[in-house]
Amino acid sequence: MNRYTGNKNNNRSKLVTAVSRSKALQITETSYLSATTALIWIALYYLPIGGAFFRLALPLPLAFLHLRRGKSSAFEGLITLVLLLSILMGPVRGPLVIFPYGLLSLWLGWSWYKGFNWWISWSIGVLIGTIGFFVRVMVLSLLVGENLWIIITRAGYGLLDKFITFFDLQFFPELGHVQLISLFLIVFQEIIYVLTLHALAYWIFPRLKAKMPEPPALLHNLVVLDSL
Repeated sequence: MNRYTGNKNNNRSKLVTAVSRSKALQITETSYLSATTALIWIALYYLPIGGAFFRLALPLPLAFLHLRRGKSSAFEGLITLVLLLSILMGPVRGPLVIFPYGLLSLWLGWSWYKGFNWWISWSIGVLIGTIGFFVRVMVLSLLVGENLWIIITRAGYGLLDKFITFFDLQFFPELGHVQLISLFLIVFQEIIYVLTLHALAYWIFPRLKAKMPEPPALLHNLVVLDSL
């Protein structure tokens, strides 16, 4: 009886130790990946070079955390990230990381964790990215005291004007046409961006022991390095 009691207590002690170790690893990974995302956001915001690289890297740490530790850890990571950036950058610029990068990391991590088809995770990711872009433009416009959408509209007008000049078209664009071109540029940018995030995650995450869903057959040759 004493031997049975001793074995039972020993097994219980091992279970408690294993649970404590797993919890410690979860807290550590959440802290490190949140801090990594915060550093990337600060670098994107303040450094004059490497913007494209930092922007591609931003959603990946928390999406990786979601694949490794589940939904609750990903939410904790995002909350930790927002609190950390709020302290370092202020109560407005810090939480701005949520739009769209924080929401995008949660969505991509969850969809990859569930094994969703790429078409679903990609299309909804584009929607999240587009909405997040407009939220950022609105908030930054309030911060700088200037309507930044005008700058985007001017870029759209410049592209449309070059297209008309190149093909020698007898066409005079109206404001509505320019707005549509600007919206098209934003959506097209998000399409390329979210697809690139899928490709990067597919190349990197399996090597870090995080399972990723396979790409659709139509995109397989585009994103699989072994086929090149």
